[in-house]
Amino acid sequence: MRNVTLILDDGTRFSGKSFGYEKPVAGEVVFNTAMMGYPESLTDPSYAGQLMTLTYPLVGNYGVPAFTFEDNGLATFMESDRIYASAIIVSDYSTEYSHWNAKESLADWLKREQVPGITGIDTRELTKILREHGVMMGKIVFDDAPDQIPHADYSGVNFVDQVSCKEVIRYNEGAGKKVVLLDCGVKHNIIRCLINRGVEVIRVPWNYDFNQLEFDGLFLSNGPGDPDTCEEAVVNIRKFLANPTVRPCMGICMGNQLLSKAAGARIYKLKYGHRSHNQPVRMVGTNKCFITSQNHGYAVDSDTLGQDWEPLFVNMNDGSNEGVRHKSNPWFSAQFHPEACSGPVDTEFLFDDFIKLL
Repeated sequence: MRNVTLILDDGTRFSGKSFGYEKPVAGEVVFNTAMMGYPESLTDPSYAGQLMTLTYPLVGNYGVPAFTFEDNGLATFMESDRIYASAIIVSDYSTEYSHWNAKESLADWLKREQVPGITGIDTRELTKILREHGVMMGKIVFDDAPDQIPHADYSGVNFVDQVSCKEVIRYNEGAGKKVVLLDCGVKHNIIRCLINRGVEVIRVPWNYDFNQLEFDGLFLSNGPGDPDTCEEAVVNIRKFLANPTVRPCMGICMGNQLLSKAAGARIYKLKYGHRSHNQPVRMVGTNKCFITSQNHGYAVDSDTLGQDWEPLFVNMNDGSNEGVRHKSNPWFSAQFHPEACSGPVDTEFLFDDFIKLL
């Protein structure tokens, strides 16, 4: 293992060892507090442009499942077609793995997909710094190649354009009701949750004018980066909301933010985001609380919603918005991930609510 150094924008340095693909890399350093799920997290397009720090100390002990695909083109065990995180940072990488479903080690997978991984980092101390300062840019530099200094930007970059599909893709053709899925970096389990409920899914690029299609409902997906870079999508969503023919709409994560922007709300960046399996949210107006899986760095300012809109969920840790709904029309969203792979599954009923509205 080659010696590497993680250098944060504030000058803080952490020394570690490389166990993945050997190349210097830069990106926004974020942390995830989930205890498991690194195959799903690494393949979540919402991590594009980020160096993912896992706070759980032992990583790699259950290996990586086979990267296989179902007949419908969806990954069997992953959340997309490849790794989207720029790197993974861990405290203790396990070179030995054991799991009934494992086909290779995390290190072998990272090397095959040319993604760096570093171990031996004090991830708890790193997380404390990110919590105090807020997420910041960082660089992974190899000690024996100090002149190879990587550079990357995160603020203002349209990562959604990088991860969205480039053409229209249909799933479950002829199944019944038609749902347009605006792909901002969709996780495959969102598509699976829709087609398992017997609808045809029409997956379109993030800036595609879906209003020209015939469909029964609109679904807005998750995605990486700043929603303010996706104005073309917001314009098309506003056209949908203004259509005299009212049709249901549901959004998840980035979809919550884009729907809220179309409703007039302002988006702001969280200090260090929500990336975990254990975020408690409450349904507004009730005592119902749910434990959710989340991955986002931006949030909706509920106070700036249009007068016909209201918050649907609120985060119990910091009071931030976790979803919105229209007061009379069948439009709603969740900032968290109801499809939750990997993570808790007790909010998957939101997909059922959406399907019933079609």
